[in-house]
Amino acid sequence: MVQDKENEAVPAEGTQAKSKKQLKKEAKDSAKAAKKDRKSQVAETQPPADDYSVGKYGNTPMIQSKEHVQRHYVHVKDLDPESAGKTVWIRGRLHTSRAIGKQCFVLIRQQQYTVQAILAVNDAISKPMVKFASNISKESIVDVEAEVSTVASKIEKCTQKDVELQVKQIWVISSAKPQLPLQIEDAARPITEEEVEGPNIAVNQDTRLDNRVLDLRTPANQAIFRLEAGVCRLFRDILTDKGFVEIHTPKIISAASEGGANVFTVSYFKGSAYLAQSPQLYKQMAIAADFDRVFTVGAVFRAEDSNTHRHLTEFVGLDLEMAFKHHYHEVLDVIGQTFTDMFRGLQEKYSAEIAAVAKQYPVEPFVFLDPPLRLEFSEARALLKEAGVDLGEEDDLSTPDEKLLGRLVKAKFDTDFYILDKYPLAVRPFYTMPDPNNPKTSNSYDMFMRGEEILSGAQRIHDPEYLTERAKVHGVDIEKIAAYIESFRYGCPPHAGGGIGMERVVMLYLGLDNIRKTSMFPRDPKRITP
Repeated sequence: MVQDKENEAVPAEGTQAKSKKQLKKEAKDSAKAAKKDRKSQVAETQPPADDYSVGKYGNTPMIQSKEHVQRHYVHVKDLDPESAGKTVWIRGRLHTSRAIGKQCFVLIRQQQYTVQAILAVNDAISKPMVKFASNISKESIVDVEAEVSTVASKIEKCTQKDVELQVKQIWVISSAKPQLPLQIEDAARPITEEEVEGPNIAVNQDTRLDNRVLDLRTPANQAIFRLEAGVCRLFRDILTDKGFVEIHTPKIISAASEGGANVFTVSYFKGSAYLAQSPQLYKQMAIAADFDRVFTVGAVFRAEDSNTHRHLTEFVGLDLEMAFKHHYHEVLDVIGQTFTDMFRGLQEKYSAEIAAVAKQYPVEPFVFLDPPLRLEFSEARALLKEAGVDLGEEDDLSTPDEKLLGRLVKAKFDTDFYILDKYPLAVRPFYTMPDPNNPKTSNSYDMFMRGEEILSGAQRIHDPEYLTERAKVHGVDIEKIAAYIESFRYGCPPHAGGGIGMERVVMLYLGLDNIRKTSMFPRDPKRITP
């Protein structure tokens, strides 16, 4: 069709105009189809008119906070034999459903907790109600009113093994698509079963990460990120009790934090800036400002094209810095004790989460010494030499070296956590204090869990002239760190600290094989979504 001068529709060239009769028929057919579609939708969402369970099941209207509903909900984890005989409301996800004759068995999941619910045709529960329940799509959110009852034999497939729910009402609050990109049961399957039963059962890593919202619903993932929250909480609480002050540092900076090239450049009005590789310089400035002991929890960015099991381009840094009186080992002692306190706190407060993860990813429990084992780099070099690896005096540890050293330390000292002190000066950043007793070593240290580095730290240079000298040796543009150097010209106490990768700590504590399992929405060189 085209428009004439009066803007009326006229037939386009090569077409014929439809008659008024044809147009009327098309409009009538369209109205009939719409009416049929509405009837179909009503039939799907409303029970039959002669159903005696009307008002006990169905799809609720979208919740738009129209009114307050006075209803007390019970969490699935709180259902136990003492609840028997009580009528409760539960809101959870329909994990699975199974219809057998005139009964339907439904598993309701709330976070990592599950309970079995039963609908059976009787004087109160109609056959259409049972059918409705059996047709609810997996992962839909439902409200269930039910009476709690005890069971004769434990229900092994549920976390609540000693009780089940006799359903009185079931309402769909939010319906999930019938076709899911992954099945929660498959994503939650123990890794040993995946290996035995083959690739058709396993859910690969990319599928998990592409559909992270679904993947995060598995019991293991629910536990991982609750334990991860526990790591941050313990880190904060332990250090606060030791007199530390939490600070917040800028993530947009004018020069590379580490003096290297692995930084993300961002446009900043008419110029450029960088995403912080570390809060290092600002922690030091806080010490120079007389805060004495500080820590920070925040995002750290590394533009390293490392597609490995332990590297991310964005991760959460747990950083701390502390002034000391005479020797940087005063700080090293505090950091070591912080870790042992944290490990003990996880064992005591998050044992259920650790067990839930181990159920899917079996691993030996994490072991540590108190006080923690401390070795000098030269001792580590000697251990490696005995195992056939010969390191140069100024060589750093490679990843295979670290893993081998971890196995050697575990075999000799029975610990998964240890501190390695006195690193070669040549492999440390410009602000690291050299060892006054050996020009080739430094007052720096790393800490390891299961043979992988989780903290890097050192005594920092607090003298501005010496700091300038060392920066020049490393090729750092002095103009770009002028404000940093200037902050030490007004007197600064000797200090030391370190930076910890939170996701790596959780990965290694739980014995997981990939850091993407402990990053809720991981960022690496090949992934910036979801």
